[in-house]
Amino acid sequence: MSKTTVPEQALIGQLLESLQALPDVRVASTRAAPGVQGANPVDARIDLRVAGKSVVLLVEVKKSVYPRDARQWLWQLRSLQPGQNADVQPLLVAESLSSGAKELLRSERVGYFDSGGSLFLPAAGAFIYIDRPAPKVLDKSVRSLFSSRRAQVLHALLDDHDKWFGVNDVAGRAQVAPSTASDVLSQLERFDWLESRGQGPNKTRHLREPAALLDAWAKQVATQPAPAQRRYFVPALKSEALIERLAQSCDAHQVDYAVSYEAAAQRYAPFLSGISQVRVRLQPGPGAELAMAELGARVVNEGANLAVVDSTSAGALLFRRHVGDVWLASPVQVYLDLLQAEGRAKEMAQHLRQERIGF
Repeated sequence: MSKTTVPEQALIGQLLESLQALPDVRVASTRAAPGVQGANPVDARIDLRVAGKSVVLLVEVKKSVYPRDARQWLWQLRSLQPGQNADVQPLLVAESLSSGAKELLRSERVGYFDSGGSLFLPAAGAFIYIDRPAPKVLDKSVRSLFSSRRAQVLHALLDDHDKWFGVNDVAGRAQVAPSTASDVLSQLERFDWLESRGQGPNKTRHLREPAALLDAWAKQVATQPAPAQRRYFVPALKSEALIERLAQSCDAHQVDYAVSYEAAAQRYAPFLSGISQVRVRLQPGPGAELAMAELGARVVNEGANLAVVDSTSAGALLFRRHVGDVWLASPVQVYLDLLQAEGRAKEMAQHLRQERIGF
């Protein structure tokens, strides 16, 4: 008879508390359980009375579950338990379950429970569904995927999503260490967003679900504060002329930059009849100050027609495009920037995604 670890016992205890708090649900007994058909590991058997009906839960406990993990567990479950009795229900219990894993389990009508208190139990004659925010451990893991150098790997994948690539290929494009690229790719595989072929050093991958990855990134951006902007007024120049003069000044003083937000989106996929402000990602330093001075830009609190987002790392300007004589931030970066902007920026973001990004 298998014994559960302390974390597993704590999760099972939390599950029991949640079940006992439900109306018309009574826990008759719970005990550690041997494997089903001698193979599939089961950490506990829980006998319930739900609205007067007997239901047996065969519980397997895992630390964290993503779509790939859930799919593998379902395959194993089907191979070991064909024709499962309706009164006997498998239940996957985990410290954290990703939203994709939950969706997959629900679509297969297989129960789950996580440490955040989410519970799905499609028992015969009873249907229990409680959806609560993801536990902090999952939120932290997901947030880290979309931050700093790890985000550069995501950017590289989205920028060239049609191609197959090795770890060193994507590390080079993202300007990160191969170990960082490998960690990110492994995480994306767990989300089931990548397709792979080959083994070992010859293994290559393909971003099968670029839309899902960009959706997840957009969701994270929505929870973050907008980046700080320095606001300027440049006299006697309308937006298009300002963009051209800005590009000339930055080039003259060897300043790396990328026009973003509405001004870049308008060049990629025209949407508005006109824009009143140019926003640019710019590497700060003496050259940038000289470029601003050459433009005649003066700092203002209101009425700005130029806004600068300081970009202190090379990663912030990755995959920019040289369009005409102007550097534009990549379409993906422009899309994410617009999601944090005001006015009609979010409408413009959706238009850019549909017309230029394409997924």
